[in-house]
Order: sequence, then C-alpha cells, then structure tokens
Amino acid sequence: MFEVIIKNGYIYDGSGKPGFKGDIAIQNGKIVEIGSITGSARRIINAEGLAVSPGFIDPHTHYDAQFTWDPLATPSCWHGITTVIIGNCGFTIAPCRPRNRELIMRTLEKVEGMSLEAMQEGIRWNFETIPEYLNALEKQGVGLNVVALMGHSTIRQYVMGPEASEREATPTELEAMKQIVREAMEAGAFGIGSSTATTHIGGDGKPVSSRLASEQEFLELGRVIGSYKRGIIEVTPALYSPLDPWARLARESGRPVTWAVLLQQNAQPDYHRQMLEETEAFFNQGLEVYPQVSCRPLVMSFSMEDPYVFEGLPCWQQVFKAPPEKRPDVLRDPAFRAAFRHDTTTFPSRIFAGDWETVQVQKVTQTRHQSLVGRNLVEIGQELGKHPSDVLFDLSLEEDLKMEFFVRLMNNKEDDVAELLIHPYTLIAASDAGAHLTLFCDAGYCSYFLGHWIREKRIMPLEEGIRKLTSVPARIYGIKDRGRIEVGKAADLVIFDPDTIHTDPAELVRDLPGGGERLISKSRGIYYSFVNGVPLLENGKLTPSLNAHPTGSSLPGKVLRSNLYAPDE
Repeated sequence: MFEVIIKNGYIYDGSGKPGFKGDIAIQNGKIVEIGSITGSARRIINAEGLAVSPGFIDPHTHYDAQFTWDPLATPSCWHGITTVIIGNCGFTIAPCRPRNRELIMRTLEKVEGMSLEAMQEGIRWNFETIPEYLNALEKQGVGLNVVALMGHSTIRQYVMGPEASEREATPTELEAMKQIVREAMEAGAFGIGSSTATTHIGGDGKPVSSRLASEQEFLELGRVIGSYKRGIIEVTPALYSPLDPWARLARESGRPVTWAVLLQQNAQPDYHRQMLEETEAFFNQGLEVYPQVSCRPLVMSFSMEDPYVFEGLPCWQQVFKAPPEKRPDVLRDPAFRAAFRHDTTTFPSRIFAGDWETVQVQKVTQTRHQSLVGRNLVEIGQELGKHPSDVLFDLSLEEDLKMEFFVRLMNNKEDDVAELLIHPYTLIAASDAGAHLTLFCDAGYCSYFLGHWIREKRIMPLEEGIRKLTSVPARIYGIKDRGRIEVGKAADLVIFDPDTIHTDPAELVRDLPGGGERLISKSRGIYYSFVNGVPLLENGKLTPSLNAHPTGSSLPGKVLRSNLYAPDE
C-alpha cells in the first residue's frame, strides 16, 4: 500500500516534454511509480483536470533570518515553491560572533529592507558558524527545502572585523576565509553569494564588505568551491558593470556563476540585449554565466524615511552623513536638489531613471493631501509649476517625510521582458522573498509567471514554463534529486489549475515578531503542494496541522546538503 496516489492528473515532468495523463505514487518521501497505478493507498487525491508538476524552486530569497522564527517561509510556501535558496548577495546571519549580531541585523535592515525590531525579537541565535547554523535549522525544522549559500560579506566581517568594509584582505585573512569556505562546503553549503553593487550600504553606513574584495579574493574563494566539483557562485554586481570578471570567475572555479539581476531598463533600452549577447558569447566558450531575470515589473513603495530607490546616487551621501534631525535641511537645500536632478538623469548606475510619470503618491498622513493619492508627480508638478523632484521633496517635508510613494522602476516594457524570459541561458528568479518587506512582494512570481506569461501572453508552452521553474534551477544549483517527476526523485510536487493560477495583489499585514508590518501575496489556482511526500498545501491552504507553527520532525522540509550529492564529473 502506497502512502499517497495522485490520480488522473496531467503530468508535466519538468523536462519540457508535453504533459501526459497519469497517476503518481508516493512512498517514504519519494516518487515510486508513475503511469496507470492500480494499487491502493492510504490517501488518494483526484487531480482530474489539473496539472501536476515538480515543486517550484526559488533561486533568490533572503529567508536566512526569517527561517529562525517562520519555518514555513511565508508567503513563498503558498505559491507552490518547495525549495528556496538563501544566502544571496552575501548577506547571511552566519558566521557571526555575538558581539557582531547587531551590525548584521542593521545591515539586513539597511540593504534588504528587513525589520530590525522583528529580527531583534525573532532571530534565535543558537549558532555562530555556518555548520552550526545549518544544524540549528535542521534541528528546528523547516517547512520548505533549504539550499544555503555562504555569505561573502558575512565571512569577511567575521575574519576582518570593522576593517572588512574599508580595505582588501591580507594573505593571512584570505587564508582564514578559505578555511571557512572549506568547512561550509564540507557541511553541505551549495556555494557562495556576494555583491559588488554600489547600492549596497551596510548598517554602519559603509559599503558592504564584499565590495572591498579584490578580484584575486573572488578567484581564490571560487577555486576552493571548484575543488569540490559542486556548488555555485552568486553575485549581485553594480548596475551596468561589465560581466568579464564573472566569466573569469566561472573559468577559474570551473563552477556556474549566476548574477542578479538583469531587467529591462528605461535608462538604457538596449542594455538587456547587450547582456544577452555577452552571455551567449560566454556559453560559446564553455562558461556558465547565468543572468537572473524577473517576470515581474520592479515596483516599489518608498518614503523619504526609507528612500531605497535613491540611496545609490552620489548626491545621497549628503543625506547619509547628516544626522536624522538634519535630513530635512539637506532635502531643502537647492544645491542638493540640483545634484539630485543631475544624478537621476546621468549617473550610470542609477536604479531610477528620472521617469517621474512612473512615481505616484500612494499614502498620505494629512487630509489636505488626500486628493493627490494615485496621481503621478508630473501631473502634480504641472499644476504647481514645479519640477517633479521638487514636488517629491516639498510634499515629503510637509508630511515629516512620512508620505509614501509608488514607483515602477524597471521591467515595464513587456515585449522586452519576454525576450529575457524565453532566452535559453537566463534563470527566472529575483523574487527577493524575505527582503524589502514593505517595498514590494514578489514571492509569488511562479504563480504570476504561469498565469500572466504562460496562460495570458503565451510566450512559451506550459511544459516549457514549468521546466524553467523546476529542472532548470535544480540543474544549475546541483539539486540532483529534485526538479523532475521521475521514479526515485523526491516527491516535491504541485497540483494546480493552469486556467486559473495567478498571484493576488500584495496586501499589508502585521504578522512579524513584535507586530511589525510586511507585504504578502496569496495564490490562486494552486490546490496542493507536497514537500518530500508530505502535503504542505491542501485545497489551496496550509495543511491544518501546520498552522500551529510546529517545529522539528513534523515539518516536511529538509536542509539540503550538497555533500550528500555525487560531485560533478
């Protein structure tokens, strides 16, 4: 007798081949039979009229901290995602000495938009090293499978202390970092995440420490990872920076390199095509350098209290250096405003390209401004006879910097975005799930991709769309027992309706530790998900036994270990 039989579903096995009608039997967390199954089971699920696919794999999340208080990794678990990769961009919470915990949390607050109060209350610091962190997650239990990357910045800080954000490493310090990488790889880490992005400023107001690493440091750490013949290197480079260093890293390490994120840019309309051409040239040389792309428009909410979209501009250093009580004086300064207008139209690495018609008033604190909600700054500026940037600052100052705005930054032109999604060497990712909690919520990108891009836009067949979300990331990251529906593979499965699957609009909730707020989104059209053969979603909702936030063995996820897979040949 099998534990579960899923009957009469239309099976898309993750290979990209057309689907077929059949049954799937599950036993001991594995797929044990596929086809027309006549045996009995303790539970039979009728999937008539529904698609059955491998569980979705999200390559770019920031659940490192959240997993310690939310083992289900909401809201990703509501969208058919069964495996998440953490440690992206090099921002992790291990290795970390007790005296550095506050700086680590303040960096996550600054760079990844996480709630400092939630982390202070929610993180369970029962670890210091990377192996101890993995063991702690394993002992606590996780609802989804976890693939952990090491954090480059966190490792540098652990070895070098405060000087990590000020200089390159000495040979002795680099040797200590390499030893940490070895220990983490032997404990089952899947590689390393890093960042050279100019927008990434730490909790101490300095560049995150990986930005101070020399290319030699990247290459030496990459060679250590490559010596294990497994693992991947993830990096978030500065916008518009060359890709050549990452191609050299792929060549020297012998491992895949993936970088985040390649988006359609209003500031440089042909940028994404140039990057795709470079990517093809690398693959022609045998170098695996995968751009991570997003299927969602990059939209953000912000205020002058948390102006993430502008923090990478050179002029914004004046704001960083000013005490909080002096920030309004900087925003009033005509010289600062002139520099701001210059930077938003000419600075090469800007996120915002000066498209003021894409910036709308979202939330106000004063009744007299209520009529402005939903209107863009160009319209308001024309009425007031002001430049839109002056409207931004003047309105913000009138509301003590609390007025909130909504901006569409990138990925606005769908024909261009489609080029990114269908390209054979791109990795659909960049959800940033677990981060930027009040700015946007793209954790449901898989539901959105299958609903908007596959059903509505028909940019590729459903079987190819599923392959992009399952076996493609599994192969690139070396998760060899997942991403396909095959006998012997882990029973990570999703049952959904291709005619209705989508993601709901984001909504603001207060469910963080201490009552902090974040944006979440729910799914439509997903009926069941299985993680290691255990139902996580049933009839579109979390299995009732999981709503009580259980821990330990009652949770179906696993901390996956790269050292348990055979090395690549």
